[in-house]
Amino acid sequence: MPSTHSPDPQATAQAVDHYENFPVASWLCPPHLRPAIAAIYWFARTADDIADEGEAPAPTRLHDLADFRADLHAIAQGQRTSGRWPQVFEPLGRVLHDFSLPVTLLSQLLDAFEQDVRFTAAGQRYQDDAELVDYCSRSANPVGRLLLHLYGIHDEASLAQSDQICTALQLINFWQDVSVDVPRARWYVSVQAMQEHGVHDADLHADSYSDNATRLIAAYASSARASMLKGSKLACRIPGRAGWELRLVVQGGLRILDKIEGMDFATWRARPKLRLWDYAVMLWRACWMAS
Repeated sequence: MPSTHSPDPQATAQAVDHYENFPVASWLCPPHLRPAIAAIYWFARTADDIADEGEAPAPTRLHDLADFRADLHAIAQGQRTSGRWPQVFEPLGRVLHDFSLPVTLLSQLLDAFEQDVRFTAAGQRYQDDAELVDYCSRSANPVGRLLLHLYGIHDEASLAQSDQICTALQLINFWQDVSVDVPRARWYVSVQAMQEHGVHDADLHADSYSDNATRLIAAYASSARASMLKGSKLACRIPGRAGWELRLVVQGGLRILDKIEGMDFATWRARPKLRLWDYAVMLWRACWMAS
């Protein structure tokens, strides 16, 4: 069942490990935007829980996500919801009204969660990396675009850079979590990439020391780093606290890539984690980011 606690910025910050790709409503965010960011976070967090947590079968998850989507459209039209998720839709309704939030972007996140359920239930895999990036366009990129909307930034260059950052964050999360995802039959490495690097399923099991798997994850990490660096200019163009928040988000992703490289890319054996010292490194690098 979804949490019944009201969303607030502090709870959002504490929950960041659960939904890694969301820039949280921390003390760096502009205070007047924290309730809005927290409401969006809890919308995504709760939908993610419906799709991913517990033992419910796929049809039940899809039914609940359909009800969740119906509540989204109801609240957007000023109508009554089902009442199942008041902790989500009461604050979100205020945000939709106060900030004219694009409902399409929230709906795209639900598209991604439904795709996750269907892929896992059917044992499907991404056939090539283009399919994986297409998935990121719904699972990650709407988050950045929602935040830019709150900041009043709508130009195409900024939207494109936001997409690059968010896609990179999603992919970094995938390559960080191989040791977690593969045992759960979640394969985000594409069939084409595995074939190109000569990687078999067994090469990504915890007892493997495959050189081919090392090269596969290294290639993926390099691509994610390139995407992050392309988008990182955006963080230096956004003024004030919001810009500093985004700088730390960018540096957090890059630091995870450093950790992945430091373990010779063998993320199918263990999951790299950030330690206290890493946050100091992130802050130092954020201060020296070039515009």
